[in-house]
Amino acid sequence: MTGPARSIATAALVVADYDAARDWYVEKLGFSVLADTNQGGGKRWLVVGVEGGARLLLAKAADEAQAARIGDQAGGRVAFFLQTDDFARDHAAMLSKGVVFKEQPRHEPYGSVAVFADLYGNLWDLIQYKA
Repeated sequence: MTGPARSIATAALVVADYDAARDWYVEKLGFSVLADTNQGGGKRWLVVGVEGGARLLLAKAADEAQAARIGDQAGGRVAFFLQTDDFARDHAAMLSKGVVFKEQPRHEPYGSVAVFADLYGNLWDLIQYKA
């Protein structure tokens, strides 16, 4: 039995500042701004990502509880995975743009990977899976 085609399309990421977060993801990771709509009251629907791929809703913290989670939404674990078709190219490009990697690249049985931090300290894997 098969059901409707579904996928996780967008994940919310709590940020301190809309523009700083947008600029980091666009300039450092090469994401595009897919939506930026003023919702009034200081709120925006700001979505970044790669056309046709998963997207991040950059959601400005609205209270102290949300602000306390900025940079640690996954309790210190890698929360996001940026998949590439050319690890060496993207690793070098990201380093040249000032992205901070927490480790040297590793070559595991499943592929090449290195952990990096975004502007708030959330951990990401840059990963190229073996074919």
